[in-house]
Amino acid sequence: MKKFINEADDVVDEAMEGFTDCYGNYYEKHPEVNAVILKEPRKDKVALVIGGGSGHEPMFNGFVGEGLGDAAACGNVFASPDPGTIYETALAVESGKGVLFVYGNYAGDNLNFDMAEELLEDEGIESAHVRVWDDCASAPKERLTDRRGIAGDLFVIKIAGAACDRGMELAEAVKVAERARDNVRSIGVATTPGQIPGLDKPTFEIADDEMEYGMGIHGERGIERTKMKPADEIVEYLYHNIKSDMELSKGDEVCVLVNGLGSTTVLEMSIAYRKLKALLDADGIAVHDADINSYCTCQEMGGFSISLLKLDDTLRELYDMPCYCPYYAKKGK
Repeated sequence: MKKFINEADDVVDEAMEGFTDCYGNYYEKHPEVNAVILKEPRKDKVALVIGGGSGHEPMFNGFVGEGLGDAAACGNVFASPDPGTIYETALAVESGKGVLFVYGNYAGDNLNFDMAEELLEDEGIESAHVRVWDDCASAPKERLTDRRGIAGDLFVIKIAGAACDRGMELAEAVKVAERARDNVRSIGVATTPGQIPGLDKPTFEIADDEMEYGMGIHGERGIERTKMKPADEIVEYLYHNIKSDMELSKGDEVCVLVNGLGSTTVLEMSIAYRKLKALLDADGIAVHDADINSYCTCQEMGGFSISLLKLDDTLRELYDMPCYCPYYAKKGK
């Protein structure tokens, strides 16, 4: 697999340096660890720290900004940041109101963020976390907390960022971020693998005429491998899995994300959204806002995911608050 890199061991460091140099008006790199820090964060509020493995860009470092994360702790490719990195990242942005961590529900992240929280506790700094588990293909509903976090991370980050910027206390910000997490579902489909820089083999193998429903963003096994199908048929499968899992019904209102996994084009994702919108309309489910983009990727993986956030009055109000970073912006309503 051809990649535009120098040495594989330097990929994350060099990418972080390039990213913060390019967007130096907004960000600075932490001087000691791989973390992106918002240059002028609001003080006297709960600090929102997001993070996870590199290789899913622009998730997570690309979602630091106004109304979003105050900082992102970044690990190696497809690997959690270590506890020291998370701890130092939190210290850099904490301003006396505590720290809220938002990250995907993976064993390494859970362990390392928990350890970082213990270090903060030793310093007398209050912290809490919200683990995102939106991938409804990764475990059955009765094992909800075993599910993985994928593109639905973005909706939770958006709501949590708005809650923190509004000045909510830590406990209240946790509550609304958990409400967002509990009201978002995602599922994807993959057609080609991604490959970690420096490795000889891709994350998985699949025939040219095949696809796999429910594939994870690290190449984790999905729920069904089948021959390629028309876009409309694929979208129907994904939508009905989400609809049944989150019990959507007529009169509900949702935000929609069609997320590319790395190499899928906006043209293809637009065709997918066209069918998805028709299905939502037919079921009497209103679309409050929608987005087509590649926000949570797996290197050059082919495929896309669908995420739906079911709104209530509180979530709608927070979602409609303005936010800005180079990769994601909402004007506000």
